[in-house]
Amino acid sequence: MTNGSRAADGAAVMARAVELVEAGESFTMATVVWRQAPSSGQHGSRAIVTAQGELFGWIGGACAEPVLLREARRVLEEGSASLVWLGQPEDLEKMHVPEGVMTIPISCQSDGALQIFIEPVMAAPHVVIVGRSPMAVTLLDLVRDLGWRGDLVDADKFGPAHVSASSAVIIGTQGHGDEDVLALALETEAAFIGLVASAKRGRVVREFLAEQGGDPDKLARVQVPIGIDLGHTGHREIAVSILADLVRRRASGELKPSSVAGLDVVEPTTAIDLVCGMTVDAVAENRPFEYGGVTYYFCAPGCRKAFEKDPDSFITTQQEAPC
Repeated sequence: MTNGSRAADGAAVMARAVELVEAGESFTMATVVWRQAPSSGQHGSRAIVTAQGELFGWIGGACAEPVLLREARRVLEEGSASLVWLGQPEDLEKMHVPEGVMTIPISCQSDGALQIFIEPVMAAPHVVIVGRSPMAVTLLDLVRDLGWRGDLVDADKFGPAHVSASSAVIIGTQGHGDEDVLALALETEAAFIGLVASAKRGRVVREFLAEQGGDPDKLARVQVPIGIDLGHTGHREIAVSILADLVRRRASGELKPSSVAGLDVVEPTTAIDLVCGMTVDAVAENRPFEYGGVTYYFCAPGCRKAFEKDPDSFITTQQEAPC
């Protein structure tokens, strides 16, 4: 995980969001919707956390940032927004917390508090259509009309470079080199591979590739036929049925990256700051201090200094704490 925090104003954050959307990258957008002084976060402060854990923008200081990074990972993995309330433990116990709001006690030296709305911005599906048939051209138009990213590639030019782990590959060569294109597609990490063909034709193609040494597990990934069965239809209706099938699969989560590369969320090792009780990432930026063969991490210099003066008292207190 990279933790290169960059302060930026609201316009810069939104510009970065546009860049990520255009690049087909998923991320989370965090917005401060309420604050209690002296929190450094302000109403309307915004920040982006990318799938790789990069923070761009500003929503608060050393107490809020680790919480945001952790909760942003969760929101991106679950795909649903969350309202997070950060505050002093004693204050949170006295306040009415609306249903659905996640409260996270923080033991910072200031008495500030924040409510942060964290929402996932999922990358639009990427559909790679191989072939130049009228159906393929129509499908490309429909995909783009839906706001998805789409590419149309000739069979003889198709290769792994056209595909990412978040791509859906639709092979619409319709008998012109189906086997060769499918063999190339199976060597990629595409989230989905579909062959536009009848069930009978699909069996023939699979059997041929199996005889050539194709991996059975990879061949089993191929969806054929593809599309919702609309009966006897023309090429335009076939394109509509394929898009409808893809929409259904996306809604059910089937078009997520097979290797989760588009959502390559790296979980860092965490540690408990024994002085204040906060959960912090076990990284060099969080003031490591080695004692008794164990490395401890702290949210702020004050906590580290307090620990340095009397480590045993904090370690003993932690050991005596009820489970």
